[in-house]
Amino acid sequence: MRKTIVPGVEPRGLHHCETTTLGVLLRHEGFDLSEPMMFGLGSGLSFVYWDRKGMPFPFLGGRVKPFELTRNLAARLGLTLTVEETTSARKAWRNAAAPVDAGRPVGLQLDCYHLEYFGSKVHFGGHVVALYGYDEQDAYLVDTDQQGGAVRTGLASLAAARAERGPMTARNRSFTITLPDRPPAWQDRIVGAITDCAGAFLAAPIANLGHRGIAEAGKRVPGWLDRVAEPRRDLPEVALLMERAGTGGALFRALYRDFLDECSRLIDDPGLRTGHRLYAEAAERWTEVSTLIAKAGDSGDAGCLEQAGAVLRELARIERDAMEALRRLS
Repeated sequence: MRKTIVPGVEPRGLHHCETTTLGVLLRHEGFDLSEPMMFGLGSGLSFVYWDRKGMPFPFLGGRVKPFELTRNLAARLGLTLTVEETTSARKAWRNAAAPVDAGRPVGLQLDCYHLEYFGSKVHFGGHVVALYGYDEQDAYLVDTDQQGGAVRTGLASLAAARAERGPMTARNRSFTITLPDRPPAWQDRIVGAITDCAGAFLAAPIANLGHRGIAEAGKRVPGWLDRVAEPRRDLPEVALLMERAGTGGALFRALYRDFLDECSRLIDDPGLRTGHRLYAEAAERWTEVSTLIAKAGDSGDAGCLEQAGAVLRELARIERDAMEALRRLS
């Protein structure tokens, strides 16, 4: 059976799907950054409280929208990001296979529901993987460590995942990254990445985003026993998504804490140290929130959700203060 594999790919799965894929593409170009550094340089941290009619339960999101991290990182480091989209299934496969045939891995945005190796069958159109090979039946992918790292799925399932329509999906999006002739001076881009992220977080235009969104979640979470159809099933699922659905723990706050820790070893700034200290506290408190939400589902105790709401209101203050300190970096 004919098989095409990109040589030299390190199929290392990380916590988050987008940084996992970025890591594969960048390492193949000879440029290796830690996962927290990729996440932070891409100004990846955010918050959204999302609830609408028809959703089985509310969604707490802790990062920027899908693919924005990739665009941010490429722009900040001066990388060439080549993106292809199409509604044609045939062209979509050509766009994905051509870089692999030329010896380069390619990133794909898709709906993980259709991927054969995925244990949880839930639609999520913002998932990202790296394609590094294929044969007549299967595609060879790199996904998160939780999903197995180096994995494979049938070509038909990959096509269905890429073509799915709905929230956060893209039109068979594929992308490659090329480094400039000189390696990017990423250390010089740290402050801009932090201040941009802080500015966006503090100036979120609507009340369910940023620190105001966290405060809004603090108001709404206490009523979740009446909001969800099956609390014993749905509330532990919410908690699981916060901790283990590619977030790196604590709804991406652990990743951002570790990013700020790496930065503080390179830059001596009191505001940076304050931001790191506060995000270390925030990471612990977010895990406390997810634990309380899961406990409320298991026990039916509304008091757990009241406690979670109180912690969220405190988290709104903690993260606002952290971002205020980080926005003032120079």
